[in-house]
Amino acid sequence: MRSETAHQAEDTHEHVLVCVSPSPSSSYIIKTAAKMAGAFGAEFTALYVQTPLSESMSEQDKARLSENIKFAEQQGAELVTVYGEDIASQIAEFVRVSGVTKIVLGRSNTSRRHFWNKPPLTEKLTDLVPSADIHIIPDMTLEKRRPELGRFSIQQFLVYPRDILIMVGIIALVTAIGRIFGYFGIDESTIMAIYILGVLLVALFTRGYTTSIICSFLSVLAFNFFFTEPKMSLHAYDSRYPVAFTIMLIISIVTGALATKLKDHAKVSAQSAFKTKVLFDTNQMLQRAKSEEDILNDTASQLMKLLDREVVIYPEKGGKIDKGLLYSPDGEGSGEALFTAKEREAAAWVFEHHHRAGKLTDRFSDAQCLYLALRIHSHIFGVVGVHITEKALDYFENSMLLSILGECSLAIENLRNEQEKERTALLAKNEQMRADFLRTFSHDLRTPLTSISGNASTLLGNYDKLDDETRKQIFSDMYDDSQWLINLVENLLSVTRIEEGRMHLNLSVQLMEEVIDEAIRYIVRRKTSHEIQVKYEDDLLLVKVDAKLIIQVIVNLVDNAIKYTKDGSQILITAKKLDGFVHVSVADDGDGVPDEIKPRIFEMFYTGNTSLADSRRSLGLGLFLCQSIVAAHGGTICVSDNEPHGAVFTFTIPSSEVIQHE
Repeated sequence: MRSETAHQAEDTHEHVLVCVSPSPSSSYIIKTAAKMAGAFGAEFTALYVQTPLSESMSEQDKARLSENIKFAEQQGAELVTVYGEDIASQIAEFVRVSGVTKIVLGRSNTSRRHFWNKPPLTEKLTDLVPSADIHIIPDMTLEKRRPELGRFSIQQFLVYPRDILIMVGIIALVTAIGRIFGYFGIDESTIMAIYILGVLLVALFTRGYTTSIICSFLSVLAFNFFFTEPKMSLHAYDSRYPVAFTIMLIISIVTGALATKLKDHAKVSAQSAFKTKVLFDTNQMLQRAKSEEDILNDTASQLMKLLDREVVIYPEKGGKIDKGLLYSPDGEGSGEALFTAKEREAAAWVFEHHHRAGKLTDRFSDAQCLYLALRIHSHIFGVVGVHITEKALDYFENSMLLSILGECSLAIENLRNEQEKERTALLAKNEQMRADFLRTFSHDLRTPLTSISGNASTLLGNYDKLDDETRKQIFSDMYDDSQWLINLVENLLSVTRIEEGRMHLNLSVQLMEEVIDEAIRYIVRRKTSHEIQVKYEDDLLLVKVDAKLIIQVIVNLVDNAIKYTKDGSQILITAKKLDGFVHVSVADDGDGVPDEIKPRIFEMFYTGNTSLADSRRSLGLGLFLCQSIVAAHGGTICVSDNEPHGAVFTFTIPSSEVIQHE
């Protein structure tokens, strides 16, 4: 039952396609399709079919097409552009590939007047995609226009002086080659083929259809004049020549038309390849970006490379647009002219309403830049402005602009998602660390406190019954437990100050021997069964340090050696001067530090897997604190193996020179 429901849901998925055109009523058609998509909860796509005649549209039609495309995007449609001569075939192919279920398009009220007129788009689509529902919105604005006239542009039939020179040169060259071939007795059919080749070359190197058609007529006349009897005359004795001339003319015209179309296809293919390369390069650059600033810089660089215009970017910060950033291809730019109150007001409006504004739009049309939102769905990441001068953006530039901004928005969203994941993982790690710390800290506090409480209870209840030696031992145990607690709390407070950035060094010149001796006296007071030795390899070791903190480092290192070695073990403290630093080492003859935990031994709360005989587990703060204190003094700390067994902890601090006053 569940699988049947899922299958039915998949079958009832709707996909609405609206066809965009320069028609004045296209916006009404788009709005109708958007309402339909909303009613069905369907995927919504706006399709524009670019033909070889698209570039020859009037400026009015181009501007209207651009507005219709913008309107489709504002209505939530995903814009798709395809290229082809047969609009119906391109729409049908897209419908089959994309699973479109409903097609919405406009139709004029003009009827098909002659049998040679091509059938309307709606009729062709009905035949090509019978599985899709076709919804036709009457286009009342075109009722006085003949549909066939709209398929051509006067620019296709213009003849330019440069094209005439190219045509005359190619005909002259072909004629000269034909004369040479005729001199060597090559038949007329080969020469005729050379003229057809000339027509093909003219079609490739000139604009429009007119030049190639004229070239076809002139080629027939030249062939008749120079190569048929009587030569140097437009007459022809052979009755077959008129038929041959007609065939040659038809072949030349068809060849020229095909070459022109091939050239148009090649141009669009080159644009498509360029667009693909730019988007691929942009995607690669944005994937390598490490921050939002890098993403915006790379996006601006690609836009300047593509449009050769100044770009202004207002990044989002705290739910508002931040200070604008200007990017100029020549490095100079318009300066403050693009950061006036009016320009920022236009950018702020785009940020708030998620729609374009500024130059070439109905809102803030007196601005100098066209402003577009960097957004994905309802998430907006900033506003991008493109400086519009005398030349407006053409359709290809506008399409590339939207694609690059889409890539930029996607990159920022991915970066923020990744950063959010890292923050979430860090919070989870910190929460786990805090839980582990509280659990460990509670255990470590409870153990000595229980001992102190038990010893105090024993003294209170049986003080008179205990001899002096026993009472002294109990007092000593209570003292050791309290000292261990004090050391634990001091380490914890020091770590807290380091984490909050409140650790301040009270530096003064100290004799290293006195610092070490003070640390040894502190350790000895706590009573230890280990043998501690000190060795100085230089007589005078001066350092400029915070003596209290360095004493804490030495105490922590010696305590660490005591905890992880057996009673009676030897601990050797060595101090020497080397390369401007004083090196202090604490070596023991215990089991040493396993290689696998050496990289993590200075991490906070890391204790390894070693269990202690007295059940007082380490919080993992001591070595972390040592590293922080040494680093604050500009030194380093490391761990190495002692020979034949044991561990050596060595830290360095800058040495100081003796200052003599005369």
